[in-house]
Amino acid sequence: MNFDVYGASVIRDGNPILSDVTCSARAGEFTGIIGPNGSGKSTLLSLLMRWQKPDTGRVLLGGRDVQTIRRREFARTVAEVEQHSATVLDLSVEQIVELGTIPHDAGWGRPLGEASQDVERALDALGLRPLRRRAWHTLSGGERQKVQVARALAQRPEVLVLDEPTNHLDVSAGVQLLSAVRELELTVVAAIHDLHLAAMFCDRLVVLDQGVVQAIGTPTEVLTPTLLAQVYGIDAEVIEHPRTGAPLVVVCGAADQHARRAGV
Repeated sequence: MNFDVYGASVIRDGNPILSDVTCSARAGEFTGIIGPNGSGKSTLLSLLMRWQKPDTGRVLLGGRDVQTIRRREFARTVAEVEQHSATVLDLSVEQIVELGTIPHDAGWGRPLGEASQDVERALDALGLRPLRRRAWHTLSGGERQKVQVARALAQRPEVLVLDEPTNHLDVSAGVQLLSAVRELELTVVAAIHDLHLAAMFCDRLVVLDQGVVQAIGTPTEVLTPTLLAQVYGIDAEVIEHPRTGAPLVVVCGAADQHARRAGV
């Protein structure tokens, strides 16, 4: 199922946060939203998730305005994993994952702890079966992120939205998490901070800078020295990874340093 954004703008206190943004997340693809801090990535995701409405423009899910879709239907179609997830309740991994099944229950559903097939599939997909009885507060950061993705999967979504899913994770945990997400065969939209991970796992990238779309395309099309200098202010070489073929960004310094060395 496609997510489509047409001419979306968001203004706060007279300041444009997003300006005339038009982009799409194609069905079955992993679309990465990249850009420097403050570029509007999280705001764009909030439009997709209906946490706020655009001041102008439209956001469509499967050709329908997201604001017109009933709450439960939306929850059965789209699942979100936020950047920071926490709970004050003394819940186990299995109980947290089971929270994702609520949109499919007639009422409030079963008491927590009565695992369904959806929970079992989600635990298996993220390799969490050995941790199912562990308490949330005993988990590492990477394990907590996996649990939140598993909770989202228990919703049986067609679309998964992730806000900086590898933030605060070490290299191994980040790669493991995105590898698991990549194998889910869902439509995935993720704001990603790490350009190497974006290049490894995303089919297409949307580049934001100061709320404006600067480029849309495959990682190879988008991650160029010119764009990296323009958007991130870095002097970088982009080479083909010898094993994966993905573009590999090699940072040489700040863009202004390169200009000074070149005598510009």
